Amino acid sequence: MASHCYSRRRRVKPVQTYTAAAMTREEEKLLQQAIENSKKMTQLQRGGRDLVVPFGPTFFPTVEDFEGSPLDYIEKIRPIAQQYGVCKIVPPKGWNPPFSVDMKSEKKFQTKEQLLHRIQEGISFGDGEEYSASSYVQMAVKQTQQYFSENVKDEHGNPSMTATLEYLEKCYWDIVEISHEEYTVEYGNDVDSHEFGSGFPRSERGRGIQNAFALDQGCHVSSNDETLKKRTEPNFGTEEFYKESYWNLNNIPNCPGSILQYIKVGINGINVPWMYFGNLFSTFCWHNEDNYLYSINYHHWGAPKLWYGVPGTEKDASGLEQVFKSYLSMKMRDDPDLLHHITTMFSPRLLQIAEVPVYKLIQYPGEFVVTFPMSFHGGFSLGPNVGEAVNFATNDWIAQGAAASERYRSFSRPAVFSHDRLTFTMAYHLEEQKSYRTCKMLVDELKRIMDEEISLRSKLVKNGICDISKQVDLPRNRFDQLDEDSADYDDKRLCFACKHICFLSCVACKCSKSKVSCLRHSHYMCRCPFEDRFMMVWCTAEEMKKIHKRVKDHAELLKSKEEDVYETSENKTDLVNNDDNFLAPGVLEDLRRHDSYVVNVGESPSSLQHVPFCGKRLIVGDQSAVKSVKTSPKKRKI
Repeated sequence: MASHCYSRRRRVKPVQTYTAAAMTREEEKLLQQAIENSKKMTQLQRGGRDLVVPFGPTFFPTVEDFEGSPLDYIEKIRPIAQQYGVCKIVPPKGWNPPFSVDMKSEKKFQTKEQLLHRIQEGISFGDGEEYSASSYVQMAVKQTQQYFSENVKDEHGNPSMTATLEYLEKCYWDIVEISHEEYTVEYGNDVDSHEFGSGFPRSERGRGIQNAFALDQGCHVSSNDETLKKRTEPNFGTEEFYKESYWNLNNIPNCPGSILQYIKVGINGINVPWMYFGNLFSTFCWHNEDNYLYSINYHHWGAPKLWYGVPGTEKDASGLEQVFKSYLSMKMRDDPDLLHHITTMFSPRLLQIAEVPVYKLIQYPGEFVVTFPMSFHGGFSLGPNVGEAVNFATNDWIAQGAAASERYRSFSRPAVFSHDRLTFTMAYHLEEQKSYRTCKMLVDELKRIMDEEISLRSKLVKNGICDISKQVDLPRNRFDQLDEDSADYDDKRLCFACKHICFLSCVACKCSKSKVSCLRHSHYMCRCPFEDRFMMVWCTAEEMKKIHKRVKDHAELLKSKEEDVYETSENKTDLVNNDDNFLAPGVLEDLRRHDSYVVNVGESPSSLQHVPFCGKRLIVGDQSAVKSVKTSPKKRKI
């Protein structure tokens, strides 16, 4: 019988067509963003190579300028400087203030640990070690020396203890963008100068906010003392000059013409300077100032700082924010306020790709950097250094202050002080308004605030909310100044929703003894009927109208006295030339002054190994390695 072999048949599976589930609009957006970021990352693989950022302007005031008000000088250069967002000011020859930080003190400050290889990701900084001023500098010098020995070579291929600034800038962006190795640095930022000491000597005429603390301790120091007011201003370069000059960062917030002089309570980093103890590549990430204020930074000692700045126009600031949002869109979804955390640094190349103008400065010891309202800026140190910074505001700041207030409300971010309060305080001190241009800005801002207040009050009353202001004894607002009691009271009337300080009025409800709302958000505060809610008013419509009229009349008086009426810098010809070969004012002279500068952590007399001490004059020592162009103060230009 024949045998039959049966082959096992494979069962052929029917072909199945895969149909992807439809993506949601959000998923499509995230996918598209991932593709765009991938394209950008391809462009960023160069790290620090081929990164060319044009320099911002440098100005050279005369001795006469420095013996006057810094705000007057900054106003003089503002039409040019503000178009770059940042500028550098080089003091005239002879400027050499005594370094006033007590480097022998054992008092320790907390540092922040920055992971440079992840600083593009927007992650929060952890706490680093605690250091005294001298131990931090010693640590920073040692870490810089270690980095140089491993990464910097001389012409023969041997480790070198000197490096050019261009090389270090390239190294930084290599670490941030393309390095696969971890690099961690500790940054002594936001160190309280009231507790740890300022780099400048203290005023003996009551010009610094620290005198308010002295009064608390029973010392009789007052800026209102008539004897002190009659004393003449000290001459440039004298011991008294460095104590009393408004270029001293302890004093500039209280400079005549500064709006912050009306804030009589110390606010760290605003009217009380912060000290900054830097290390090689320690980073101050992209940010603009609280309440969109001006800032001024002074470099006391050490290796230079490299700054990047973006003009403070609405278009350019929005351009940087858009780059930030597109680069970190997924994190921004969880934390829309991420940019204000000041924990993210990305290359200016990204801004250039997005056609956002960006400029750089190199700040050496003895030089000031000024940032303008709303201007984003960031940068890093090129070695161990010590700096100091504080804010100030002139009368032209009022429009940017309003923009900051609205911005913060959209993120439910508390402001450092009430914009509405400061606006009415400026109106109270009307004698300080000497320009029609800035006084008209104040008139417009008062009207904006007043119109919204009156309109919303009327709507809420029509909805059944009762105004009980005449039935209760509310403490009156102080318009002359912001003191400690006023600041404490403001902290108690933050809107539950947008964190706006309810300076003029608020809404509350019987269901809570502490919860209040601004007039915009009262309908969100609870589910109680409108009849259970009530309004409290600290400034009536009649009072606001009277204040507005007074300021408006003053503006008209100024207008009649001025020949050139209300010509803003925005109406003038653009002073920034976008030609690639164009150099900003002062750049060429500044480059010549520092054309042979190198960061030195070796054994030479100019090495950064030599830690500064209290009372030392630092400028001469740090400039010894710099080939300078000798210029007479009389020939120096703005």
